Amino acid sequence: MGLLDVIDLTVEFPTRRGTLRALDAISFEIAPGEILGVVGESGAGKSLTGAAIIGLLEPPGRVAAGQILFDGKRIDRLSSEQMRPLRGRHIGAIFQDPLTTLNPLISVGRQLTETMQAHLKLSDRDARTRAVKWLEDVGIPAASERVDAYPHEFSGGMRQRVVIALALCAEPRLVIADEPTTALDVSIQAQIIALIRNLTQSHGTSVMLVTHDMGVIAETADRVAVMYAGRIAEIGPVRDVVLSPGHPYTQGLMGSIPALDVRVDRLRQIDGSMPRLGSIPRGCAFNPRCVKAVALCRQERPDLMPAGATLAACFVAADLAATGRV
Repeated sequence: MGLLDVIDLTVEFPTRRGTLRALDAISFEIAPGEILGVVGESGAGKSLTGAAIIGLLEPPGRVAAGQILFDGKRIDRLSSEQMRPLRGRHIGAIFQDPLTTLNPLISVGRQLTETMQAHLKLSDRDARTRAVKWLEDVGIPAASERVDAYPHEFSGGMRQRVVIALALCAEPRLVIADEPTTALDVSIQAQIIALIRNLTQSHGTSVMLVTHDMGVIAETADRVAVMYAGRIAEIGPVRDVVLSPGHPYTQGLMGSIPALDVRVDRLRQIDGSMPRLGSIPRGCAFNPRCVKAVALCRQERPDLMPAGATLAACFVAADLAATGRV
């Protein structure tokens, strides 16, 4: 059992035209101190998974089935009032846009001190000292002078550093990082990714890193879960998923990344697009776009099965692994 265990999690959205299943019985775990990357196209269910874990599903979305266990205790049935002390203190969150996370009317130092004092027994003086230290830890220059500055006085990259400090300052055991580098330029992205990895390693924090960028996953994560149409298509150690993916969708993702040592005139692409929630095909959701699909793929929906060093929801990959051709 990991620090976080997600078991057959199903999330649904009731609509006038019927119920849409946005997450379909997904399961994974995150061990203490581990970084699990969650990658996939927009609409695959990555951010929704994170929102379900921290109890921030937007109505009318609801957990329809399955369990979410944190440190062995179910948290998917907790009310908003019961989740509030858990969020921040035990489960932190880093969101994509720092401007929606930070209060523009309150100094960053006060936001840090109030967060810490809400979860930890600290005097005003000790909280301020820790706030300055956290700003230093995330790379804010002249932290003791800028602790009383407001969010608009920081650049986008610096605001995201403040958001990271805010997520970690109460020393949570798990952090949900939802696209933490998407709004930043490439050079700042690399700094933020290195910062998240170094801080989580030094504090022993587990991380669920949600992104659509496989390069970010390769640089940061220990394991990776590839999502497609509300299900996990493949999961395994990041090196194995990157170098020898089993699922055709993962193979397509890897093939679309340019190699630095090989010159090509054209990158590979995955034809077609991900289905909408109301029109997911029978069988494997990827089968209309898959060049390897067989009749079984169009009839039955595969569960995760051994496919070499990873688990893949693919009959073809499982068959190749079982016959020793992987």
